[in-house]
Amino acid sequence: MLIGELAERAGTSTRTLRYYEEHGLVQAQRSTNGYRVYEETELRVVREIRTLLDVGFGLDDVRPFVACLRAGNSSGDVCPDSVVVLRRKLAEVDAYIDRLGAVRQQLHTQLTHAIAHREETCPRKRQPPR
Repeated sequence: MLIGELAERAGTSTRTLRYYEEHGLVQAQRSTNGYRVYEETELRVVREIRTLLDVGFGLDDVRPFVACLRAGNSSGDVCPDSVVVLRRKLAEVDAYIDRLGAVRQQLHTQLTHAIAHREETCPRKRQPPR
């Protein structure tokens, strides 16, 4: 299939496909007139790339998943290198959740303190005469 058809079927742009190709993630053959021609298997590869990028993986993180698909596996996450990336990414997300939890607790404490002390130190807004 030509680049336009692959882009349409994968829900992406031709520019994005060329970008993936420049980074060695997508493979195209060249026809005699120089057009990029993609095998049907590239559709699965592009979908895998898009899915991983959408959840926050970087291009280097995607490489083991693409290699896993190219090795003939039905999924890009079943190979040992992909599992390593998944474990690392999960640890990053867990650390981020922990940091967010600490920020939430700090904000909650600050809000509770502010509510408890606001009437003691803040002047009340005067109501305009009626």
